Amino acid sequence: MNEIIWPEGYMPGFSDNFASNEVIVAGLSAAEVWPFLSNAPLWPTYYANSANIRFHGGNGPELANGVRFYFETFGFPVEAEVVEYEPPVAGRPGRVAWHGWAGEGDTRLDVHHAWLIEDLCGGRVRILTQETQNGKPAEELAKTKPNPMINGHQDWLEGLVDAARQKVRK
Repeated sequence: MNEIIWPEGYMPGFSDNFASNEVIVAGLSAAEVWPFLSNAPLWPTYYANSANIRFHGGNGPELANGVRFYFETFGFPVEAEVVEYEPPVAGRPGRVAWHGWAGEGDTRLDVHHAWLIEDLCGGRVRILTQETQNGKPAEELAKTKPNPMINGHQDWLEGLVDAARQKVRK
């Protein structure tokens, strides 16, 4: 199976916080799941922890390399820039990642949020999302129990799968 590509300064274990969530489900393909992730304005339709998605510079609604956008999640207003974008094709997983930031000084939070969607044998799809964070807010999030990042991202994964399944059933 494939893995996330980490930029310098965001390698898990060397960042202030790390969350990893994964699902493997049968009956869906990467191509069927991809549009629900790559079209950011759809996120709030299946993931309640995302809101007010806006694009900068006339871009959107589809994510793409270099695209800047804004959204709100986990109580943070996040500015983000897509740093990796590869739709899935036969034999190659889909990848999307963004650098996100919020706050200034002691409230500054920097994240690298990455997704990998790949077809597996037997008509299954694997969806992996991982996020590393740096900054004082990340240090606090890392200590919080239950972990809001793990729980929130699991909700995102499950909502993504449900949205894709509903589309396939139509």
